[in-house]
Amino acid sequence: MSRSKSSHSWLQEHHSDMYVKRAQSEGYRSRAVYKLAQLDEKDKLFHQGMTVIDLGAAPGGWSQWLKSHLGDQVRIFALDILDMEPLAGVTFIKGDFREQVVLETLLAQLGEHKADLVMSDMSPNITGIKAVDQPSAMLLAELARDLALQVLAKNGHFLAKIFQGEGFDMFVKDLRQHFKQVVIRKPDASRARSPEIYVLAKCYTA
Repeated sequence: MSRSKSSHSWLQEHHSDMYVKRAQSEGYRSRAVYKLAQLDEKDKLFHQGMTVIDLGAAPGGWSQWLKSHLGDQVRIFALDILDMEPLAGVTFIKGDFREQVVLETLLAQLGEHKADLVMSDMSPNITGIKAVDQPSAMLLAELARDLALQVLAKNGHFLAKIFQGEGFDMFVKDLRQHFKQVVIRKPDASRARSPEIYVLAKCYTA
């Protein structure tokens, strides 16, 4: 019964959410695009001619927003274990990037060009149990970081969603060994009750 009430409450919040309504009216696939837009407004993440890897991309909102802003002046590789409706000009790779065949596909697509930005909006299936959700979220962030360290060009950036809690401080400390600056962001489009924050690591020292 409580689960049903919780689901009903979430649906009510979702449908009354200003960012949900805005995404629907502007033709975006998810409200998450406004988190990325706000992060870019503050940190100037994107520029013409860059190569971006979008991890946990489905349903494709981040790639869609980026493509709408930079058009043909950006190369985007979107990865997810879930299906994603095609986006013109976006290369979608379905699969788990931890698997060698998926990683090799990505590396082959990249060719000689390293990535300028690796961004991850990946999130675990939330149980509501912090002792379960926190390590799951940290693992996804660590996997995204490991890929970033492998594919980023010098002075490239890494952006990842993360939950603040156990393992967070060590994660940030590790990033500071590889990047010139690490900052924490909470976009206005992130729901206030959500534990999510974004870690932005700037200027990979390679």
